[in-house]
Amino acid sequence: MPKEKKTLLDFWEDQMRQSHTASNYFFRKSPSHYHMMLLVMSAHKENKKLSVEELKTKLFKTSRPKSALIITEACEKGFFRLEKTSTDQRVKNIIPSDSFIREFNEYLDTLKNISY
Repeated sequence: MPKEKKTLLDFWEDQMRQSHTASNYFFRKSPSHYHMMLLVMSAHKENKKLSVEELKTKLFKTSRPKSALIITEACEKGFFRLEKTSTDQRVKNIIPSDSFIREFNEYLDTLKNISY
């Protein structure tokens, strides 16, 4: 196989070598972390609002307190941010940060370009 072709295994190993503070590590901590990332990015890509409460409800097999901890940590690390709605100040929507959106898109592009 030519050197310039990257396999899925090579890609995975590269991802795992990256900093433990990076989003690729954070969102692979558990299935709940990964599911949260997919829910937030899916809502973002579809231009839909996703509230904190909706996200907690959609996460399967994850308690609401555990969901809240993951959301808080993702916000502290700068992957997501919370935005109050104009209609009800108690409701907060989860928005991916610009840097995380770029990182996520690069991740998807790399996966699309992997040759077997």
